[in-house]
Amino acid sequence: MNTERHYGWMWVQACEVLDHAERLQRQFLRYAGPGVDAAVWEPPVDIHETSDGLSLLFALPGVVPEQIEVSLEPNALTVSARRPMFLSNRGDSIIRRLEIPHGRFVRRIPLAARMKVADTRYVNGLLEVRLVAA
Repeated sequence: MNTERHYGWMWVQACEVLDHAERLQRQFLRYAGPGVDAAVWEPPVDIHETSDGLSLLFALPGVVPEQIEVSLEPNALTVSARRPMFLSNRGDSIIRRLEIPHGRFVRRIPLAARMKVADTRYVNGLLEVRLVAA
């Protein structure tokens, strides 16, 4: 194997490891401060650059659309809400594992340019926010 091909493979593997580490970090609850409204998790987001701006897709399973707050500041987009904990209605159930985060969340995405919200929609647990240049 030549040197260029060897280092190319190593670079891809390093990027995959960093991506995996970032996903793991987001799975753990983080204490953000005292109080009932403290944010304890961040939802994952996909960001796509389009010809006219950005399209951001937030994974928010089980979040009631009416409770989602989207705010745009000059240098950041913030999405926040609360995901309730869903428990079985049966009295005989025992929790064995809870992997889906619940509680209050806040996700702040820094923006390099001044933008405005063009459209938002929430379908099947995914919030799409389209931003265009202001």
